[in-house]
Amino acid sequence: MSAPVDFDRVNRAALAALPVLLRRWLPDGRQIAGEWVVRNPRHADRSPGSFKINLRSGRWADFATDDKGGDVISLAAYLSGLSQAEAARELARALGIEPR
Repeated sequence: MSAPVDFDRVNRAALAALPVLLRRWLPDGRQIAGEWVVRNPRHADRSPGSFKINLRSGRWADFATDDKGGDVISLAAYLSGLSQAEAARELARALGIEPR
């Protein structure tokens, strides 16, 4: 059994690194005001606009599909197809922190 994950700790660290993470995960996006606006890589988006990530909170949504989440871990899970716990562990590893 895997060790428990401190989701708050991982989310705080991920939020601090969010601009760097987004450029890595969604490189064709761009910052507009306080949001990262990009095509959704999970479906056939023709142009950016409906998929947005708030750079201050990590909240994200695709207004064309109703997919949404409240933090960076949920975004990582959505983009990678992992569970929340697996995404948190992967994020922690990428950020060089302990997930607990």
